[in-house]
Amino acid sequence: MSSTSTSAPDAAPDAAPAEASPLYAAYLRRIRLERHLVRVVQIAALVGFFVLWEVAPRAHWVNPLLTSYPSAMWPVFVDMLSKGELLYHTWVTVEETIVGFVFGFGGGIALAIGLWWSRFAYKVVDPFMVVANAMPKTALAPIFYIWLGDKYSIYGIAIAVGLFITTIMLYNGFNEVDPNKVKLARTFGASRSQILRKVVLPGSVPTMIAALKIMVGLSLVGVIVGEFQSSKAGLGYLIVYGSQIFAMNLAMMAITILAVISTVMYVVIFRFERRVLRHRQ
Repeated sequence: MSSTSTSAPDAAPDAAPAEASPLYAAYLRRIRLERHLVRVVQIAALVGFFVLWEVAPRAHWVNPLLTSYPSAMWPVFVDMLSKGELLYHTWVTVEETIVGFVFGFGGGIALAIGLWWSRFAYKVVDPFMVVANAMPKTALAPIFYIWLGDKYSIYGIAIAVGLFITTIMLYNGFNEVDPNKVKLARTFGASRSQILRKVVLPGSVPTMIAALKIMVGLSLVGVIVGEFQSSKAGLGYLIVYGSQIFAMNLAMMAITILAVISTVMYVVIFRFERRVLRHRQ
């Protein structure tokens, strides 16, 4: 009897997965197939775009002087890369984007915490925040140029473009944290700073990641707008310069590199999001 009673519990766990494994394996196959299909369609769309971009100007479906095409941009790319000019201009834009992102996102978190901390401050500042967020930031570019000069005005625009929307998103995320958790922390005597550190900030991680995605893109937009206005280097400068002298090969090459930078930023944020959410599970 004892041997029977000890072997039965060991057999039960092995039997249950055996029945569920075919269904689970089929589910995993569908997930992998869908993932591969998405990648194939994405690659096919990208290849199709570049093929059409190459063929259309060559066949004079569109004016090649207005659109350029990949094979015409390649000599310009190789020449500037060999001289080190391309890496210099690319790094200027990347560095400005990083600075704008760090200060914009950090400032957004600080402002959101301050508004969450003081309800009175939020009531005072809220209409001004809404107006500042709705104002087109490109209108501030000439003003920033006068105030901050040709270099720091780019940082100012990069920060201003995403600061207010980031603050609003994070503040709303702080307020959407489960109120029962906040009440429970207060019941156990937690201070306001402890509630912020232990409940509000951890509960707002998905909102922070969403704001992170937005701020990265807006920082790059702000940098390019600033470079259009006042820069003497950077990819935005190359776009403006190429357009002014009608060197569309140069301008389109700079735009293509911007697309690559945006893709890299997307991949970095996507991997960071997956890692953070994996640790939260």
